[in-house]
Amino acid sequence: MIVTYPEDNTALDAAVRALEKDGLVVIPTDTVYGIGADAFSHTAVDRLLHAKGRGRAMPPPVLVGDTTVVDALAVDIPDAARVLMDAFWPGALTIILTAQPSLAWDLGDTNGTVALRMPDHEAALALLRRYGPLAVTSANLTGEPPAQDVAAAEACFGATVAVYLDAGPTPGPVASTIVDLSARVPRIVRHGVLTAAELGEAVPELAEADGA
Repeated sequence: MIVTYPEDNTALDAAVRALEKDGLVVIPTDTVYGIGADAFSHTAVDRLLHAKGRGRAMPPPVLVGDTTVVDALAVDIPDAARVLMDAFWPGALTIILTAQPSLAWDLGDTNGTVALRMPDHEAALALLRRYGPLAVTSANLTGEPPAQDVAAAEACFGATVAVYLDAGPTPGPVASTIVDLSARVPRIVRHGVLTAAELGEAVPELAEADGA
């Protein structure tokens, strides 16, 4: 089912109902469209990985609607992470942290970490703030280009996805930049929208580690 945000005032209701039933949803972000599931539902995350054509060795990031949620999802959060969140969230920055060990979730083979992002998109934030954290990966089959509109996402997943939240084309196709802060030395593990120079203005070690 395709629902339009914000024109359809039941759009978020439909997405929430699907998530509550361990269903998959496609949502817009400030980079590309993503396919998402309840981060705390083993069944839903398994469906997400299967739909994507991805194994447990490539766990999905978790999107959040507010920076305050991070303290419930991660531990040993370094000062550099908080600096980056203050500077670039909401936005196209994914931060890898040490996962909270007490949480009852299974995102795949994470080696005790979790990749977190707060997207800068009204529709995504509205859903995240209403429902809670979602496991989200780009809305495409593994190896294919990421979807920048709902039509492209539907062509990939069809009826496998319960609800497509349509908010028009996304900026894409460049994905978020990923920074690993789960170890002593911060490092950029995927280059994306944000450059090493931009990140280095907030955390100089990142520019140095990248050779900038």
